Amino acid sequence: MKAAVVVFPGSNCDRDVLHALRDVAGIQTSAVWHKETSLPENTGLVVLPGGFSYGDYLRSGAMAARSPILGAVREHARIGRLVLGICNGFQVLTEAGLLPGALLANSSLEFICSPCFLKVEKTDTPFTNAYRTGEIVQFPIAHHEGLFFLPEEELDDLENRGQVVFRYASPEGNAGPDYSPNGALNGIAGIVNRGGNVLGLMPHPERASEDILGCSDGLGMWNSVKSWLEGR
Repeated sequence: MKAAVVVFPGSNCDRDVLHALRDVAGIQTSAVWHKETSLPENTGLVVLPGGFSYGDYLRSGAMAARSPILGAVREHARIGRLVLGICNGFQVLTEAGLLPGALLANSSLEFICSPCFLKVEKTDTPFTNAYRTGEIVQFPIAHHEGLFFLPEEELDDLENRGQVVFRYASPEGNAGPDYSPNGALNGIAGIVNRGGNVLGLMPHPERASEDILGCSDGLGMWNSVKSWLEGR
């Protein structure tokens, strides 16, 4: 199976993801313009990349969630194939109803661009099977709206169902809201849907996929996905 990276007006991480998937992980990957209504044949993974789709007008991800290609992405998710939303892509997934919650303005009300540490909470997913449960990894963040929010009862349900995949942490492995750079509830940095085949996360694994970038912890995600794709 192959991978596809959706390109919206305002995407600025699409080429980074293409490089990480194609040149680093060795996965056959193509770019798909947002006005397309279908995905390439034999696509197993769709990535919605980071950036500022449609200039973040209305709300971050709101207009991109109504792009023609999202019909195909919804069907792709419905039949159990993989969807990954990174940063703005995570925002698009919540706006499209493919993931619960919302990404609100950072508690500082400032744009944050810095490395951060994450605790891998869940490794029984197609995106994280190459990691160890509890492993601390470092990915960079770059966002203004990254505060993950859900009403308390729904948040408890998300936690109880084990849908939290990444949580902001200290280098020593302490995790939770005290270590969240953006004020995300429960320190949540990434979640999956109930089926486990749709993942959204605010940090950027594609910016931590090669040693030349200063860290290659993101490679575990691409290796996880590659293993899943090759098994299909």
